[in-house]
Amino acid sequence: MDLVARTPVVIVGGGPVGLVLALFLDAQGVPCVVCEERDETDPSFDHPRGNTHNARTMEHYRRLGIADRVRAVGLPDEHPTDVAYFTRYNGYELARLPMASSAAKRRRVASAPRADQVPEPLHRANQMYVERFLVRHARTRSAITLRYGCGVERVVPDADGVTVHDVRGRRLRARYVVGCDGGRSLVRRSAGIAYAGHSRLDQDILGRRATAAHLRLPTLRRDLLGGRDAWSYWAVNAEVVVNLIALDGADEYSLLTSSVDPDSFDAERLARIVRCAAGTDLPVEVLGHRPWTPGVALVAESFGEGRVFLAGDAAHLFTPTGGFGMNTGIDDVANLSWKLASRVHGWGGARLLDSYGTERRPVALRNTAAARNLNRNLGEIDRPGHLEEDSPTGRGARAALGNRLGALGEQFASIGIQLGARYDGSPVVADGDRDAPPADSLTTYMPSGVPGGRAPHLWLNGRRDAGSSLYDRFGTGFTLLRLGGSPPDAGALRSAAVARGIPLAVLDLPDPLARDLYGRDLALVRPDQYVAWRGNRPPPDADALLDQVTGAR
Repeated sequence: MDLVARTPVVIVGGGPVGLVLALFLDAQGVPCVVCEERDETDPSFDHPRGNTHNARTMEHYRRLGIADRVRAVGLPDEHPTDVAYFTRYNGYELARLPMASSAAKRRRVASAPRADQVPEPLHRANQMYVERFLVRHARTRSAITLRYGCGVERVVPDADGVTVHDVRGRRLRARYVVGCDGGRSLVRRSAGIAYAGHSRLDQDILGRRATAAHLRLPTLRRDLLGGRDAWSYWAVNAEVVVNLIALDGADEYSLLTSSVDPDSFDAERLARIVRCAAGTDLPVEVLGHRPWTPGVALVAESFGEGRVFLAGDAAHLFTPTGGFGMNTGIDDVANLSWKLASRVHGWGGARLLDSYGTERRPVALRNTAAARNLNRNLGEIDRPGHLEEDSPTGRGARAALGNRLGALGEQFASIGIQLGARYDGSPVVADGDRDAPPADSLTTYMPSGVPGGRAPHLWLNGRRDAGSSLYDRFGTGFTLLRLGGSPPDAGALRSAAVARGIPLAVLDLPDPLARDLYGRDLALVRPDQYVAWRGNRPPPDADALLDQVTGAR
């Protein structure tokens, strides 16, 4: 068996989470190899999956310089991203949750207040499109080696590193391995780590076992939905419940339904279900399908240790409701990447990588529970037989159902989940702050300089272009913010960082608004844009603070 390469990091799994981890490592100057068992002709690359790149994920894309290119993928610029509920697609519209198009979101950003906390609004684009872009982009980065059609058979850690054995009988030698290889993760199983949580949800609407499909419906928009464009089209009646999600704004859709048994799949049966949802005959081309299980809320009992770690679906499995799954995985690797880089470059402490699971596992538990609760709300929907009657009884039933569906909007207003994850109690956060952190919320985000949370955002000028965001000014390592008109000297902390090889940028922000947002004269921001420490005076022992935030204690 040949040793074909040595590399600091091997990433097992080349989906969006693995590719973004590779790009983060590249930005930190760390080479890596990505091993993906699928080759690039595999049909699964062109099967729809997640559709939501939330506000936090878009901030990560901005850090990598790719946010605008991701926004160019998906629905046309002016296509509404509404969620619309119908009895059938040729029938009554029950409710509509209006949501802005991509172009409208950009216009809102251009006129937003300077302290607005959403510099990169959520974007709707199917994972299959974004994944193809990420592959192309990763190929332009010389530090990233992509090995597609290169499945991994074994992962063997030892005191000095990890040996990865692939299906072709070759070995890769790495300092660290990260499993981004999905719900059936070989890396997780090799490490003997189990999932814990809920494996299904027993309800009629998106419960038990369900079917996801990729469809071409060439006449649906033209003949039935013209003038009623949306991103998500639900058909809810006594016979079926179907959700069609627009992929290209023309004729391609992804479908989610519990009205088709995925274990005895029949394409013609699925086509009949779609026609039933449409309320009329129409051409249906099934491009692909897969089973899935709504209501899943599974989290790995450990996110790894030593030299082997888990991220994305390998660490947590979600029900799709709320669109939290892939986004939680992207946030995982934003946390893990800088810690791996610090160890590779020699300035990270021996305990820093231990903090990855300490910080991220509680977030996974929080987010999977939120998604499951949102999915459970669908089970409370009543679909009476007279729903479609043109009668007072039918009109009353539609009004009641419309009100119930309209109340489901919180799953599409989850800014608290997107931006509000906190690492309170982390061993690498200096949390001796007198102020309490904001309360956790699904639908509300309150910016706070209390260490352990996302660094508050600020626009630095009126242009809203590259360089206008405070986030654009953060360094790739730590950033010390000197805030207000007369901040204290930061020389001792800067000198201590230089002596230890810790990358530290110092950024002066005399703007009173910045001082108000952070609540202190000094704030130390980590490479993942989380506040690690703040104070009105320099730390009394700069080395002790750096010991803590780099895991050297």
